Amino acid sequence: MRKAMIKKTTAALLTAAMAVSLAGCGKDNNADSGKSDDVSKEVQYSQIKLGEDYTDIKADITCLTHKTDIVDTTLKDYITEFQKMYPNINIEYEGITDYANDVTMRLSTGDWGDICMIPPTVDKSELKNYFISFGSRDDLGTVYEKDMLNNYAYDSQVYGIPSMSNVQGIVYNKAVFEKAGVEELPKTPDEFLEALQKIDDNTDATPLYTNFSAGWTMTAWDAYIDGGATGDADFVNKGLVKGKDPFSDRGNGTGPYAVYSTLYEAVKRGLTEDDPTTTDWEGSKGMLNNGEIGCMVLGSWVSVQAQAAGSHPDDIGYMAFPITVDGKQYAAAGPDYCYGINCNSSKDEQIASMCYVKWLVEKSGFAQEQGGLSVVSGERRINYYEVWLF
Repeated sequence: MRKAMIKKTTAALLTAAMAVSLAGCGKDNNADSGKSDDVSKEVQYSQIKLGEDYTDIKADITCLTHKTDIVDTTLKDYITEFQKMYPNINIEYEGITDYANDVTMRLSTGDWGDICMIPPTVDKSELKNYFISFGSRDDLGTVYEKDMLNNYAYDSQVYGIPSMSNVQGIVYNKAVFEKAGVEELPKTPDEFLEALQKIDDNTDATPLYTNFSAGWTMTAWDAYIDGGATGDADFVNKGLVKGKDPFSDRGNGTGPYAVYSTLYEAVKRGLTEDDPTTTDWEGSKGMLNNGEIGCMVLGSWVSVQAQAAGSHPDDIGYMAFPITVDGKQYAAAGPDYCYGINCNSSKDEQIASMCYVKWLVEKSGFAQEQGGLSVVSGERRINYYEVWLF
């Protein structure tokens, strides 16, 4: 049954990706004389002075977002604050639950709105068919952390600006770990599995909740095989693609093998949910808050949501993934969803969208509020792959 679900999810993603690819090929983005994809050549995104430039521009823009939990609260507050600077820019959010699949299909129409979080199904070579460029990577690297701009950069142009960056670790319930008799946070895969076993033996909580049926929660594990598992900041770019047998067992509890082996062993030993096909992503945050779950392997952003999902916010903690390299633990930081602006929107809509994206990234406080780190140069509390202290 699990294999059938994996095949079904993979088929859906491939179909969606093909739809984007086929729609992009041969598409004439300038067919409508009222549209323009050249605004980025006239307007330098990095040079926009918020509250000073384009304050008289009038536009109605639509933003697609995966943050369905804050559409009617936090995001509405952002609009109110932004309109103090730009009173003639009206913004409407559309929250989408099955975000990656739905938005991938909608991109093929060209008429999906003005700003979206770029779905991971879009191939880099086709970014220009759907989104405007924010500028060159070198230019934007003077404003944002340059290593955070790689996900949607192509031919030196950046088509997606990260909403924030995440630390890769494990969100856990402190009370559950304490009740289970786990006195110190695990630093190796073996110690982590021992801790999960104690939770299973001494509490009623599910030790490790995988959220298998959500799909994307399983691919989240792929983010843990780089610097956090190896201590090598360039592992993804060099060791993974050029190294010899990068997925082999190193025999010391480090590297990609150790990450995937940890998941395998947890499932094999019965330390995860009983029926992975019926997991509940939205409900899992409240279950973690209430002590029904011991931990989940997801980025730091989930901590804020878990704290808000019940009456025990102080029980929610965040720890490094249990791998130690030469006596040190590392935590990788990587970009979250990236904002993209529709190349089929009108010139005024594109400029208004630029102003709003810039405000969101640089002024709104979104990253900190959502449990992430700012990608603005000089504002991050840690460096990429820096040792994370707990």
